[in-house]
Amino acid sequence: MTEKDDDILSRLPARLKEARREKGLSLEAVAKLSGVSRSMVSQIERGESSPTIATLWNLTSALQVDFAGLLDETAKTDRIEVIRRDQAPTIDNRGEGCRIRILSPPEEAGRNEVYQLELSAGGSLDSQPHKRGTVEHLTVLDGMVEVTSGDATEQLATGDSARYAADTVHSIRSIDGSAVAFLLVFDDV
Repeated sequence: MTEKDDDILSRLPARLKEARREKGLSLEAVAKLSGVSRSMVSQIERGESSPTIATLWNLTSALQVDFAGLLDETAKTDRIEVIRRDQAPTIDNRGEGCRIRILSPPEEAGRNEVYQLELSAGGSLDSQPHKRGTVEHLTVLDGMVEVTSGDATEQLATGDSARYAADTVHSIRSIDGSAVAFLLVFDDV
C-alpha cells in the first residue's frame, strides 16, 4: 500500500460522515437505504472499520454521492458547521450547581472532548478517574475556580489556564461566586 492509499483511507471516514450530514440522514436512515448495518456505518465513520468495495459502493449509492468524488483530495472548504447556544447538548447531573455544555462532536467522545462549564456560586464538578493517560486543560473565562487533581490544588482566575492529570480523582469548584470555564479532555498517551 502506498502513502497515497493510506491518505485516501484516512480521509474516507470523514468524507462519508460529511456526505451523510449534508443529506440530513441519520445513521439508521443510511443503514436502511444501503443495507449496511447501523453499527457498521458508525464504525466506518469513526475509522474503526475499513469497508469492502461492495460496502462502500452501497453506502455511496445510498448517499447519492459519486464513488470517485468521495475520495477526491479537494475537500469542501466553503462550509461552516454551527451549533447554536440553545442547540448544544448539556449535562446537568454531574456535580452541584454545574452545567456542562458539550461543544465537541459526539464521535470525539473518549478521545478529544470540548466542554463549557457553567458553575453557580459554590458549584462543583467532581470526577472519578478517566482512562489512563487522560489529561484535562481548563481555561477560566469568567470568575475564579479551584482545581484539584489527586493531592494537588490550584486556584485560577479569569484568563488563567491549568493542565492536569484526569486519570486520578479530580474536581473543579467555583470560588467567590459563579464561574465559566472552557474544558478540553484528551488522551495524552
